[in-house]
Amino acid sequence: MIDFAAMSEDDYRRYLNYFVPDYAAEIVSNFGCSEPDAVERAKHEISDMLPHGPQTPGQTLRCIVDTTLNQSIGYLWYRPDEAAQQVFILDFYIFPAHRGKGQGKQALTALQAQLATAGYREIRLRVAADNDSARHVYETSGFRVTGFNMAKQIGGS
Repeated sequence: MIDFAAMSEDDYRRYLNYFVPDYAAEIVSNFGCSEPDAVERAKHEISDMLPHGPQTPGQTLRCIVDTTLNQSIGYLWYRPDEAAQQVFILDFYIFPAHRGKGQGKQALTALQAQLATAGYREIRLRVAADNDSARHVYETSGFRVTGFNMAKQIGGS
């Protein structure tokens, strides 16, 4: 069974150790900048979006917990919008040792149930174009493509 636990400051430090390099790699892949620039951009963006870490108002950070194993199997970060009755998932991460076992889909199902009980009607997210495994998990969990993000670099070298 999957549940969600509030992210502690120690959990958040571990989360950043995963998130910054992972997000920087996505920036390099999708925007073609250098790795050092991408790392700085990732650090800057997360400090802007989460100035108070897991205590940042308007943001929800959770550890994904497999209660059968009694251990954390990943991380979840989302932004709830009560007025629109929706949440936007900013990051959903299952640790590599727990992938391919259905736990990602179980976590999305558990999240959907919790959010529906709380009155939310929609979950939105963005997935990188080159992240086929994440797209597969989302699509087989009932998510559908609603648009495409596009970018073009201009100016500078």
